[in-house]
Amino acid sequence: MVNLTIDGKAVCVPEGTKILDAARQAGVSIPTLCYLEDLNEISACRVCVVEIEGSEKLVASCTTAVQEGMVVHTHSLRVLEARALNVSLILSQHNSSCTTCVRNKNCTLQQLAADFNIRKLPYKTTPAKMDWNMSYPLIRDASRCINCMRCVAVCEKIQGMNIWDVSGTGTRTKVGVRDGLDLMDTNCTLCGQCITH
Repeated sequence: MVNLTIDGKAVCVPEGTKILDAARQAGVSIPTLCYLEDLNEISACRVCVVEIEGSEKLVASCTTAVQEGMVVHTHSLRVLEARALNVSLILSQHNSSCTTCVRNKNCTLQQLAADFNIRKLPYKTTPAKMDWNMSYPLIRDASRCINCMRCVAVCEKIQGMNIWDVSGTGTRTKVGVRDGLDLMDTNCTLCGQCITH
């Protein structure tokens, strides 16, 4: 077992436990966007960052394992500022016309923006554009994609279909159909798990 402190609470968890899971066991909430337990633990969104005493850098709590004696701060000013910045950067690549979105009032990104009091973006908003066959039953709006890659993980690891893939880096990162194919030219079964997750 590993003993650590999270926001002043003494926590004892099995070795190999990630900070995010240890915090949840201690009743401490850390926000996430891309995280899906045992499926998508890739720290892509950087919304779950925490501060560890003695470490210069903030770390992603979903991929960082606990260590003996570790002292973790999940809501320090430094952490909150970093999370707000990360959410702002995600929003800058997102079609944020939330009032007309079907997920309005049921959206983690929208809730995080409200939690961090993000009303105006300091960055130019440049949502992704993608041609899509609107006659196909599954419709994907790339301008609303936040590149959490949960759809990729679910399709690959649960459904075993490998329909979706990621290309590019940084602001050029895009989720799309594997090998640049049209979705109609794949083995997609329209299970809807990519949409659900």
